Amino acid sequence: MTPFYSASLIKSAIFLVLLVVSQITHAQEISLDPVTVTSSLIEKRASQTGRNIAVIKGEYFQNLPVHSIDDLLRYVPGVEIQARGPMGSQSDIVLRGGTFQQVLVILDGMRLNDPNTGHFNAYIPIAPAEIERIEVLKGASSALYGSDAVGGVIHVISKTFAAKLQSAEGQETASPNNRTNLNAMVTGGDYGLKNINAGAFIQRNKLAVSAGLLSNNADGVQQRGIKGFFHNNSASLSARYAISKEWDIAVRSSYDHRDFAAQNFYTVLKSDTASEKVKTSWNQLKLSYRKNKTAVSLDGGYKFVRDQYLFNPHSIANNSKSQLWQGLLTLQQGLGERTHLIAGVNYQNRQISSNDRGNHALNQLAPFVSLSQSLGEYFTISPSVRLDWREYIGVEAVPQVNLSYKKGSWQLRGSAGKTIRDADFTERFNNYNKSLVTGGNVGNPDLKAEKSFSYEAGADWFLTQNDVTQLKISATFFQRLQNDLIDYVSTPYAQMPRKDNLSPTGTFGLARNLTEVTTTGIELDVQYAKAIDDNQKLMLNAGFTWLDSKSGDNIPSFYVSSHAKFLTNFSAVYQISGFSLSLNGLYKKRAANQASAIEASISKSYFILNAKAEYAFLNRMLAVFVQADNAFDKDYSDLLGSRMPGRWLMGGVKFNLAR
Repeated sequence: MTPFYSASLIKSAIFLVLLVVSQITHAQEISLDPVTVTSSLIEKRASQTGRNIAVIKGEYFQNLPVHSIDDLLRYVPGVEIQARGPMGSQSDIVLRGGTFQQVLVILDGMRLNDPNTGHFNAYIPIAPAEIERIEVLKGASSALYGSDAVGGVIHVISKTFAAKLQSAEGQETASPNNRTNLNAMVTGGDYGLKNINAGAFIQRNKLAVSAGLLSNNADGVQQRGIKGFFHNNSASLSARYAISKEWDIAVRSSYDHRDFAAQNFYTVLKSDTASEKVKTSWNQLKLSYRKNKTAVSLDGGYKFVRDQYLFNPHSIANNSKSQLWQGLLTLQQGLGERTHLIAGVNYQNRQISSNDRGNHALNQLAPFVSLSQSLGEYFTISPSVRLDWREYIGVEAVPQVNLSYKKGSWQLRGSAGKTIRDADFTERFNNYNKSLVTGGNVGNPDLKAEKSFSYEAGADWFLTQNDVTQLKISATFFQRLQNDLIDYVSTPYAQMPRKDNLSPTGTFGLARNLTEVTTTGIELDVQYAKAIDDNQKLMLNAGFTWLDSKSGDNIPSFYVSSHAKFLTNFSAVYQISGFSLSLNGLYKKRAANQASAIEASISKSYFILNAKAEYAFLNRMLAVFVQADNAFDKDYSDLLGSRMPGRWLMGGVKFNLAR
């Protein structure tokens, strides 16, 4: 495809979105200043947090041409998804140019990042039907959340854990709070595609129950010399119950199974015809107490992951089991109309048992405290500090402060703080237990923890006209100064610190601490809605991100340089009566690369567009749709060797019942 043709496609797509906008004269009901919990652990308007936060409602998933949670995140302004395979097979999440390990993923307040490898972070064990909203917090957040919250936080909040329950006492004065929602979507298409997305949410006064299933399957995606496949399934069940006026309890259990072709996911070797199976179970319990201005919660979570990776039929499979035990005790105390105190302590136990990486365990304990103080009518300041004790490393103080000034249509905000990240078990011990390693990435047990200082400043402008037009434009400048950043660096055999099981003729990537890495960026986000009446609506989200990362070592590394230098992504939904059209797309500019051995390359830039047309009837209870992923049939890869599918046509039916 010629550069002129690519530019023409981009202009055509932008023109199409603007054309849709110009035809709409009426606004969809959305919140430009939603209530969030991610930046401060207490419910607070986004304009009071001092942070750049994107909030995506769960219903948005059903309207867009996406198939998995990482698909949805791919089109959230400012979020870069580096997908190795389609429809949830495997994706790395990147925020503000950090490596994929520098984003923390949370489900209903509990950490999900896997101690084995950050490549599993996008395996979020919840079906889309159970999601109330996703909050994307961009930038440093280690003072509250600890390790990994460097580039930002992805917080998935479920319908049951967010439900407003009628208390068990005083029911004679409380209004009934009954809801029922049943939905299902079945999709079929090219490459033997068969997908199911279904769920149910039922609330009866003091009880809320939710369940969901997502199954994505295909067996004909062309890869290098072989037919690729994926069978990715997630099932989840949760419930919340009001024990009394002050107490409630919530539980969740879920299972996630991914079985997929993984050719060149981790190597650029010609002999790589890999497949991988990742099985995850997740169990979570939350006990909450609330009275007057005091709220206390005790959370517990257990994650178990079994990973089997087979490089080719002639190799011995890597078999790893990882476990994450954690507990979180949190106190929220109102000290006045303008002052809130948040304090807590977090405990983690991480374990791995692997024929490749060995058997290891690590404990971590971290108390934290945060204050939210309103000064006058417009200004809010939120200082926080965390004391993070990590086994074998010691205690680290992690401070941060957020500032917000909101008056009229303008908000000014700023934040500055320290961030930290420990190496995972793969970075420390990859390929350590094998009898012979002929090439690939090798771990380093002597890695230091990453440390960085991040600061940002931004402004938001809000426009609301008679509840007809809603517009929010946000701009943010940020910089992250990093020391001892961990990445893999090509290293000759002679310079490898440990040669016990390495082949002298091999080519290796050694996990190393880079002396200094500085990342500078600018974000521009636009949220727009317009409507005339209930039969015609539009919502548009778009983001533009410019990034530059410089390493003081001047040594090429694998992941630091893989992020986009310029990223723009958008999603748009237009509805008129029973018809709806939805689009999402992205343009990415990054460093070009190639691997001649497997005839693979990373282009300097690419643009992709997905489209979905739907017609609903019977009061929108039933709908039929057609969809085209990668509508312009662009040949592209996010990571070298991991080829993504071309144009993918599909269609299906939807059912939705809400009472």
